[in-house]
Amino acid sequence: MSRSPNPPEAADPRQLRRIIAEDPHWLLSTVPSLSNLCLQSIVNRFEERPIWEDLSPVHKDFVQERLSTSMPLHVTANLIHDGVYWKRCCEKWGGIRDLTHYGNSWKRMFFEKHMENMIELFIPDVTEPKTFVEMVPLCKDYIKRLNISQLLPPVTEPQKEEEEYGSELVIENEDGPSMDHFDFNIMLDKLTNLEEFHVVYRVKQCGLNFQCKMFEMTHRDCESLAKAVKSCKTLKILRLNLSHMEDTKCRLLVKYLLDHPSLRELDLSHNLIGDKGARAIGKLLNRSSLETLNLCDNNIGGPGAKALAHALSMNSTLLSLNLRLNRLRDEGGQAIGKALLNNNTLLLLHLGANEVTWPSAIALSKVLVQRSTLKSLNLSCNNLGVDGGKALEEAMSNNSSLTECDIRLTEVEEQSASFVNQVVWTNQSLEQRRHARESKTKKTSTAVY
Repeated sequence: MSRSPNPPEAADPRQLRRIIAEDPHWLLSTVPSLSNLCLQSIVNRFEERPIWEDLSPVHKDFVQERLSTSMPLHVTANLIHDGVYWKRCCEKWGGIRDLTHYGNSWKRMFFEKHMENMIELFIPDVTEPKTFVEMVPLCKDYIKRLNISQLLPPVTEPQKEEEEYGSELVIENEDGPSMDHFDFNIMLDKLTNLEEFHVVYRVKQCGLNFQCKMFEMTHRDCESLAKAVKSCKTLKILRLNLSHMEDTKCRLLVKYLLDHPSLRELDLSHNLIGDKGARAIGKLLNRSSLETLNLCDNNIGGPGAKALAHALSMNSTLLSLNLRLNRLRDEGGQAIGKALLNNNTLLLLHLGANEVTWPSAIALSKVLVQRSTLKSLNLSCNNLGVDGGKALEEAMSNNSSLTECDIRLTEVEEQSASFVNQVVWTNQSLEQRRHARESKTKKTSTAVY
């Protein structure tokens, strides 16, 4: 048998090779690059050997997108800067809020929400305070505002009863809890960037387990909170909506707030501080740099308003005063009107729903004529009557500074109300033009320099 002169060429061994992958969807094009494999190794062993500072910005983004959000905070808190990782941590919490309220910082949002959640779930004599001592150094640089919407009381166990001597019952008395609610002295002075603090003593969603003490700030709570606020030298805004803060607790709080170096806004609305509490607040006005004071719905009457008026006549820092829903009547309304004749700083005054009548309107009308400082005046839901309306109408004819004046539901004649509103609109237009000129002048000066 003769051989063929042209034998077939040998097959290419590379084409005959078979690759059997464990992944049926594996393709040569999906093989990750060596750099990505290295970065994934860093992600997997981040807690063991963090080399974060040696990575480029692009590589840091890679790690942030893949790093577990369950990493211990003592590893990530002061190592990973603001970015995708903290956004993912916030999304894990759910209920994402407006980022602009947190200075456009995901890291700040996470730590503020984390600290708020820890405080709101703290149970006295059950939760270990050591957890806060360990957490504060990790988050103190990122927390500027705390909004505490609940504080849990101690767990109360049923009283033990023993039957002795037949029908007699002896109840075993045990020592009470070491604290009534969370003690802010644990950490408030260590939050060196805290500027705003809002706290409510209540229990959310208590349902059929409701008890009055769940919505009560005790005397021990008040003293503890007051000392903590005093120790926080950076605090600017304090809001305490407690529902049961009576005059004694208000005076105790003021005792520690006197001469506070940074406090600028105080909100004690919807409490029961009364006239004695208002007198204490009057002392605070003369020994602080408060700019905004909200005492709405506090059962303040004429004597308390007089104390506030006396302080107002000597004050040079307060810009806004809200006394809505109190019981000032004309005794307090006239006192505040006279005090404003000696005040050159107050811009906003709210006296709505205070049972004031025409004598108070006349006293405030004199302020509108003689002083050009006041920008906003609210007298709604009072019985000013025809005489009060005419006094305001006459005063507004000589006023060019008031840009807000609310006299709804005051029994004022329609003609007087219409005239007052027209003057207010005119003043608003003048104010807007003035701001536009100032803004234009500022831009021109900046361009020249």
